[in-house]
Amino acid sequence: MTDDKKERGLYELYADDPERADYLVFGRRAHSDRRGFLKGAGLGAMGAMLGMAIPFHRNFPSGLIPAAMAEDTEIALFGGKDGLTLLNDRPINAETPAHLLDDAVTPTSRHFVRNNGVVPEIAHRMDASDWKLTIDGEVEKVLELSLDELKSKFKPVTLKLQLECGGNGRAAFNPPAKGNQWTVGAIGNAEWTGVRYADLLKAAGVKPSAIYTAHHSLDGHLSGDPSKTPISRGVPISKAMDPHSIIAYAMNGEPLPALHGFPVRTICPGWPGSTSQKWLSRIQLRDVVHDGPKMTGSSYRVPKFPVAPGTHVADEDYKIIESMPVKSLITTPQTNQTIKTRTLKVHGHAWAGDNVVKRMDISYDFGVTWVQADLKAPPNPYSWQEWYAEVTFPTRGYYEIWARATDDKGNMQPFAVNWNPKGYLNNSMHRIAVIVDA
Repeated sequence: MTDDKKERGLYELYADDPERADYLVFGRRAHSDRRGFLKGAGLGAMGAMLGMAIPFHRNFPSGLIPAAMAEDTEIALFGGKDGLTLLNDRPINAETPAHLLDDAVTPTSRHFVRNNGVVPEIAHRMDASDWKLTIDGEVEKVLELSLDELKSKFKPVTLKLQLECGGNGRAAFNPPAKGNQWTVGAIGNAEWTGVRYADLLKAAGVKPSAIYTAHHSLDGHLSGDPSKTPISRGVPISKAMDPHSIIAYAMNGEPLPALHGFPVRTICPGWPGSTSQKWLSRIQLRDVVHDGPKMTGSSYRVPKFPVAPGTHVADEDYKIIESMPVKSLITTPQTNQTIKTRTLKVHGHAWAGDNVVKRMDISYDFGVTWVQADLKAPPNPYSWQEWYAEVTFPTRGYYEIWARATDDKGNMQPFAVNWNPKGYLNNSMHRIAVIVDA
């Protein structure tokens, strides 16, 4: 969220309006006596976060933070994650430190989380028995599919696909851009299983008038107003028809976790992670560019031309972000390490939106000279690529290792990027510090 008032912690949220906080955190509505859970609303979510049933749930006062959470807010709100940094708990947003992204396939426990609204009850319950995916709009035939039908009627596909938040790197912009202050860890490369987006659209029959998709999902708006939608984004038909765009129902061989979109989500790799919408319930085909929440104004858009830092940009001067820029990350060693040898092995990943990384270089003398790294081919398109290098330092002292990727279109990572009002698309070179004491 970009409103500073919406980026408060759990205690402040409950102190301000405890009953509204109940809804924002758990999706909870209490009975008229301000106890219990009206029609079970929020009970599953709270139980899932606590990791157990609540036997006397009918007596539970509204607006009360569970004691288990009061003692350790981060663990309670963010179970199942290993070492992530919680940036915001309403909505839940967390990034992964670079050194924890060393795996070729990002473990679910280390995959970043970017939410825009309240995680829906169905996701906490992990029960899709009443769920249907509707495909309608500019189609020849409206489809309604259960999860079982989605799995049985369409060919499954499993791909390693990178997802990156459009605001990854926002913390480095000056003047600061509003929003979650991601550093470098809003990126992940999990193994996703689902069906090809194109196969669903072909089954529905795409009318010639269709030019854009619209994603609709089940997450609740932070205001608690059921008439409001936190996010509804989409992609051009051509991106939806790409064989690597999928409707995923599994992550790393397991059903999608609640935080990652159960029961299904879109995966539109190489584009801002917001196009890979979670908790999907409907795909609407439109004859215009979709104009849902977070599709207009400055949301996931950048100026059409360079602007000076701090400049106000009119809405008509923005363009929608599509392919993400070329980028790389050093995952080994961890920054600020002291080593007792002059030789150091360096490892990391590189990716390039719709493109492919063709060259990877590193420098240890502040960019004066560069050494080409060993760059591996991706296991499939839109997966990040692993790279390896070895550095021999001439003497003891303080060094920085800089990483620079170049894609197959000749685009190279810069040392710094142009400022933009929302802090998007920061693909500046990743740098780590190393102290050589040998």
